[in-house]
Amino acid sequence: MLIAIFTMALGMQAKKYPEIKFEKTTFDFGTFSMDEPIQKCTFKFKNVGDAKLVITAVHASCGCTVADYPKDFIAPGGTGEITVTYDGSNKMPGRFKKNIQVFTNCKEDMARIFIQGDMTDVPVSKKTKKE
Repeated sequence: MLIAIFTMALGMQAKKYPEIKFEKTTFDFGTFSMDEPIQKCTFKFKNVGDAKLVITAVHASCGCTVADYPKDFIAPGGTGEITVTYDGSNKMPGRFKKNIQVFTNCKEDMARIFIQGDMTDVPVSKKTKKE
């Protein structure tokens, strides 16, 4: 009977999980020219859970977007960053919204972050020097 009670007590203990919490989940590049089609942003996050956080993979919704993410574990209370690069080279101007799937060892094993912006065909204005 003592073994049965001990076994039940072990089973009732909650499993500890990491939990990823982003400062913000959407980054808006605003309006930028197709003369400068490469845009970068950073998503900061914190592990607010009770176990080590591991980002196992990050997938973007298209090949024009890539993400760099920490490969080491993030301890409980620790922070990290995911750097996202959008490359609008050879793309049509216009509004876009891309999603990036972040796969982790959290209880909810996937989180989404988003980038958006408006790439125009208006050239970047050149600053002229006063003579």
